[in-house]
Amino acid sequence: MASPCKFLLLLTLSFLACLPLISSLSSVSISETSNQTLICALLESSRLNCTSFPTGIQIPSVNRSFSGIVAGDGFQCVLSFPSATIMLCYRFSANGTNMQSKRLYYNDSALTEVAAGNTHVCGLVNGTNILHCWQWRGFNSSVQSDFSGIAVGEGFVCGLSSIGRIKCIGTNSSSSSIILDRVPSGNFQKVAAGFHHACAIYRNQSLVCWGDTVGEEPQGEFVSLALGENRSCAMRRNGTVVCWGENGFSLPESLRETVFMTIEAKRSVFCGVDLYNLSLLCWGNEIFDSNSMVFPRVLPGSCTNSECLNGVVLGSGSMCGQGHICNAYQNLTVVEGPSQPPLEPPSPSPEVRNRSGWNDKMVAFLVVGCVGSASFLAVICFFLFRYCKGRGCSKVHDSGRLDEAGMPPEHGLSQRQTVQAQQAAPVLEKRLSQLVSLGNGGHLEEFSLQELRQATDDFSQEHRIGTGSFGCVYRATLEDGKEVAIKRAEVSTTSSNAVGTRRQEDKDTAFVSELDSLSRLNHRNLVRLLGYCEDYNEQIPAYERILVYEYMNNGTLHDHLHKLHSSPLMSWTNRLRVALDAARGIEYLHMYAVPQIIHRDIKSSNILLDASLTAKVSDFGLSLMGPEDEDSHLSLHAAGTVGYMDPEYYRLQQLTPKSDVYSFGVLLLELLSGHKAIHKNENGVPTNVVDFVVPYIVQDEIHRVLDPNVPPPTPYEIEAVTYIGYIAADCVTLEGRDRPSMTDIVHSLERALAACFTPPSPIPSPPVSRSTTGSLT
Repeated sequence: MASPCKFLLLLTLSFLACLPLISSLSSVSISETSNQTLICALLESSRLNCTSFPTGIQIPSVNRSFSGIVAGDGFQCVLSFPSATIMLCYRFSANGTNMQSKRLYYNDSALTEVAAGNTHVCGLVNGTNILHCWQWRGFNSSVQSDFSGIAVGEGFVCGLSSIGRIKCIGTNSSSSSIILDRVPSGNFQKVAAGFHHACAIYRNQSLVCWGDTVGEEPQGEFVSLALGENRSCAMRRNGTVVCWGENGFSLPESLRETVFMTIEAKRSVFCGVDLYNLSLLCWGNEIFDSNSMVFPRVLPGSCTNSECLNGVVLGSGSMCGQGHICNAYQNLTVVEGPSQPPLEPPSPSPEVRNRSGWNDKMVAFLVVGCVGSASFLAVICFFLFRYCKGRGCSKVHDSGRLDEAGMPPEHGLSQRQTVQAQQAAPVLEKRLSQLVSLGNGGHLEEFSLQELRQATDDFSQEHRIGTGSFGCVYRATLEDGKEVAIKRAEVSTTSSNAVGTRRQEDKDTAFVSELDSLSRLNHRNLVRLLGYCEDYNEQIPAYERILVYEYMNNGTLHDHLHKLHSSPLMSWTNRLRVALDAARGIEYLHMYAVPQIIHRDIKSSNILLDASLTAKVSDFGLSLMGPEDEDSHLSLHAAGTVGYMDPEYYRLQQLTPKSDVYSFGVLLLELLSGHKAIHKNENGVPTNVVDFVVPYIVQDEIHRVLDPNVPPPTPYEIEAVTYIGYIAADCVTLEGRDRPSMTDIVHSLERALAACFTPPSPIPSPPVSRSTTGSLT
């Protein structure tokens, strides 16, 4: 008697013999939006290249490899390489503006099949056959299925089961009901979807279509399909293509002898990869009538490291860089050179099939074995699914359609992951995906944890350059040579007590606040956020939260004032320029950001200087959206840095933009005196710079407290420096209503800086009411 293991092996082999062909991820995508067409393809080493007809649509150029691509009306999705564990989608407009992106899928389990209709995107998760769909309002985003292949139309998705049956599901609409109600029965090996119709290929390779079809489908044997809107194309066994549809649609005469490896379609446009030279040829509208070639050489399929059911495409190892490309169809291989004849897969006659030893009885045994094996494996899969559901095998980010910015995020987190998130980053899990997915971070790049660890030598001390509101900052050089600053959130792995949990929540809140603020701000005096990373680090273990910024070559204003022995800021003119830059950045936050932003942590260590000494405000970890009108405030516990914090905010716990004005006033006093916000006087007693400097300003004796490290002001500078003292004193008055606005401060600083280059003249001080400098007006 055979052992149980051998028996199970025989069952498995007999079951695999019944599996339909599983298509790999696509290397070609088509998107039609407005009156333009965007065509993208993976080139050598799986690099993405896109072009639009007519020109105008711009997809961000990303120097990365991708394992697959799909597209629809106004969006393009890419899947991470080499395993499709991340799917990032870009939404674009026909005029090339309003570019947005979001991460639809992020999981340790790769997507083995991804398809996009005109609107929706669906995928199958490896090892679970769970069907996930995105950008589909009213549709259950996660469905347990036994699909091994899927096709997505407008309002419906059809799946091919492991035993060759077709099932279509979708939303209840008149356009999709015609598909859902007419699904053919039989044993199939391929299914494809158009806009309002679907087609499938039987096991005997004949063709059937249903739904809102136009024209009569051709007869013969086929291996692949591409469906658009009211038009269809099918690839024969020998690689040639036939098309049919509305208004007599057919394949152009010039392409009828072309042998293709793969074909794709979207609405009116069809494309195929030429078997002989791997060029991408397209047809379907007048744009491609004169020249059908879009790219001279593309990948004929997605690169993978997995085993191939039908063998490997010849030469694909050199094309991929890593891995290979699987043949989509048996015996269809790349043959270099146009002189080679097409390789048609053999079509054995009934006599040959009989001579091979197959008879009706053996076929019956095979069918019984397939059904039994399928049932057996279905039971195993059921228990595996229950196990995975309890242990956490899937994590899906979905915030609805890319253009539905108001939709709340839906998380497909398992119970274990939910507990982890609640312990490690409850605030993060509630807000991070929403911020990134809703388009606020559309221009940001998502970096991998591995890439950032490599750039910083695993976050070594040699790369560390400072600290921020929620973690340490590292200097790094990316693979493309760009210098960046990487802020890595501190992670607490022992936050089981209330204090530890609260501290972790505070850091997560700071991380999300900074990402939220900088992802939607753009000003020359605000530090620029380039991208982010949110990934699970198994070595800790905990979630990593990392932000990547432009690198500021000249460091912090704090270092120039208090640490460096030699600095370009040892001149009053340069200090005034820095003050004006910082004021303009804060003014933008208060007056032009929508909604208004209150920084809450203005200080010299949060003012960064680039190579040209342009000052930029940084570290938005404590920032908050401001009140709705000038007369209102936010009631919340005070936060900030001792010495810079507004005493009115601290005392009354009422936050307004004037709290930033107070902090900026302290910054001006620091620039003038060279003293830190809290410093020790000559008796060694800690003293606030406001208490130390302002009395001298009020008495018109500012010269007694000017930074001795800076040469005395020139006659041109003395009036400007004195005037800055008046402004600083106005900023730090006890009552916020008596402080100037940041716009007033910017105008005053502009006049003061201009005075440094003109003969001294009386400079009127800014209007004040009950200011400490009121006597000077």
